[in-house]
Amino acid sequence: MANEATMELESLCLVNLCIEASSQNRAAVEKWRKQRRSLERLPSQLGELLFHRLLRRRLLNPSLLDIERIDLRGESYVDAEWMAYIGAYPYLQSLNVGDCPKISSSSLWPITGITSLTELDLSRCSKVTDSGIRHLFSIPTLEKLCISETGVTANGVTLLSSFTNLSLLDLGGLWVTDVALSCLQVLQKLQYLDLWRSEICYNAATVQIVPQAELPESSLDKVRGDKGHLAELILTGATFLDVDEAFLHVDTSLLSFLDLSNSSVQSFWSQFGFLNLSNTRVSSAGVGILAGHVSNLETISLSCTPIDDLAVSYLSMMPSLRVINLSNTNVRGLIQQIGAEPDWVPSLAALQNLRFLERLDMEETQVGDAALEPLSTFQGLRYLSLKSGFLTDMSLHHFSSIQELISLGIRDAVLTNAWLDSFHPPSTLKLLDLRGCWLLTEDILSTFCQKHPEIQTRHELIHALPSDQDRSKHLLTTSNSENFTVETAAGKSIYAATQACEGFFYRSKVEV
Repeated sequence: MANEATMELESLCLVNLCIEASSQNRAAVEKWRKQRRSLERLPSQLGELLFHRLLRRRLLNPSLLDIERIDLRGESYVDAEWMAYIGAYPYLQSLNVGDCPKISSSSLWPITGITSLTELDLSRCSKVTDSGIRHLFSIPTLEKLCISETGVTANGVTLLSSFTNLSLLDLGGLWVTDVALSCLQVLQKLQYLDLWRSEICYNAATVQIVPQAELPESSLDKVRGDKGHLAELILTGATFLDVDEAFLHVDTSLLSFLDLSNSSVQSFWSQFGFLNLSNTRVSSAGVGILAGHVSNLETISLSCTPIDDLAVSYLSMMPSLRVINLSNTNVRGLIQQIGAEPDWVPSLAALQNLRFLERLDMEETQVGDAALEPLSTFQGLRYLSLKSGFLTDMSLHHFSSIQELISLGIRDAVLTNAWLDSFHPPSTLKLLDLRGCWLLTEDILSTFCQKHPEIQTRHELIHALPSDQDRSKHLLTTSNSENFTVETAAGKSIYAATQACEGFFYRSKVEV
């Protein structure tokens, strides 16, 4: 093994010496050129390394470029003569001449015979027009084509329907009409479409979305995803002409990435009443992006996400919230404040400003006793679900101060008989869930039930549980997908299938 490593190291050193000697100066390059040597069929790593070494030292000559990948972007001296040389190399697979001001439509004619070419980048070559697209017809192997900010018109975009092998197409900054865009629907292999800063709306324009689409700074009427499964959608700076209808036909079941930053969705978010982000990778920073833009949001589910207590502070900026689900997250109920005394303060205190908050779910979190102190001030809270092995008798007396509490779940807590015996539940309490509280005995549970017959008490030692019909009045215990309707201020309905969580959302309709 050691011998192999030594030989590999020596071989690498030898290769570096050869490349250095070959690109030392113009005389060295001329010497191996006279020997009729080029970069032809060199291993791609060596060819690219030598290519960029020659390019940096301004020793590159078109006759040397018999390699598979060429990146000449931004080089002002690349012109039609260079393209004539490049067009003679049969092994070329990728060519990038973006930002080369001398490249024009006529410059593309020499490369039309390269049948191995699969990637071509002409971005910001303003002299490339519709005629240049016609020159490329003879390259049926093209899979990736970038023509952003070129001179290609809407008519030129319609010509792209002939490139049936395209998987990536960048049309950023071009004038793309409805007719032009509809022509691209024949591209069955297209996986990525970039239409940033494009005007794509005439009369009720409809965009048929491919699996990954970028449409930042575009003007949109409708986005449709019924021709494939939408995985990524980037709409940075986009303008929605009809926000209520924009996403009506999009199947978001496989959507993993959505970017609406700097877009005209303020009115869209302001009408949003229900948002389910459960089982996604949204972070606390992602929740922060929503803060200040969802003034009418009433229900948010962040269960099974990697958010922490920083997200709680952002939730406090959503004034209409009634239902919050933080189950199965990294929320601990404490947040560190640098320079403050004490260093750790209850993060839930930030939610005191939410005067409409009725339901809070924090099951399967690391919330402990120290985090619960602010709950005593949540006078409008009616449903509270906790499930944590860090909870004890300490500080649980705060629950007695929540005057409108209807349902209280304290599962898997280290509660003792003494606490339950001294517990004075609010007069409004109808359900107490103590499942998993293993220190409680059957006798104390029986005594509590006799003392408070109006409260439905749940525990493994209590056998006479209430009926399913009664339970459904307080907690949603199903694990099936339920359909919820969110009505916007405009009177239109948005249907969202969401995974229901126990102790969470129980209403079927939220009026915004």
